[in-house]
Amino acid sequence: MEKKGKILILDDDPVVNLSCKRILGAEGYSISTVEKGEDALNKLTKEDFDLFISDVMLPDISGMEVLKEARIIKPDTDVVIITGYPRLEDAKEASRLGARQYLEKPFTPDFMINVAKKVFDKRGWILRQAFIDEFRDSVVSLKDKVNPVIFYKEGTWARPAKDGLWEMGCDLRYWMLSGNLMYVEFIKDLDKLQAGQPFARIYSSSGQAEDLHSPMNADLREINTKANDVMAALLKDHLSEGWLLWLARVFPLETG
Repeated sequence: MEKKGKILILDDDPVVNLSCKRILGAEGYSISTVEKGEDALNKLTKEDFDLFISDVMLPDISGMEVLKEARIIKPDTDVVIITGYPRLEDAKEASRLGARQYLEKPFTPDFMINVAKKVFDKRGWILRQAFIDEFRDSVVSLKDKVNPVIFYKEGTWARPAKDGLWEMGCDLRYWMLSGNLMYVEFIKDLDKLQAGQPFARIYSSSGQAEDLHSPMNADLREINTKANDVMAALLKDHLSEGWLLWLARVFPLETG
């Protein structure tokens, strides 16, 4: 099998390393794994990698420090941060330091494959012109380098937008794992969002409802009134093309 690219994986859990190696190796990527931050930096110094996937909690140094040094040693290597303890502040810091994404563990094999494909696919995702014209203001591209998604947890994501506002929404691919999706329903009479509390619910065809939790304390400024129309269009033709559905625009509130 022709190798698609070189990936370095840093995690102190050998099970995670082995899992990533099997998943991505089966897709044709050349995989190297290490369990300590210093070993990863030494390997980056000596070899070229296309993608570096790093845990945050490490036995020797902080994953954020590894990210910072990695961006200096190999600025052209894309970095993805993975963690079992996602925090919005860490996501912001990872984005500031140059990480492409900040992801929660555990993840499914398909999810990890999509992360790698997103980095290596130079063409990106292209929507048909009619879809773009109709829904351009209701979807977010994972390839957006100006305002990238920097927080992802359990199918809910957030990113800075403009004028101090943030957008948050859902990754429909994540929720498809629990069954066919039907519609999104916003929590009624909600003008302030609390971190960890639901701001919307997503329903499957079986009638099962799952809460979508806000990653931050914020004032709700706008909801996506076309959300369900866009969901239907994405599920029909574009679910695999790297587009996310935004549900709310909010103004973050300081916590203290």
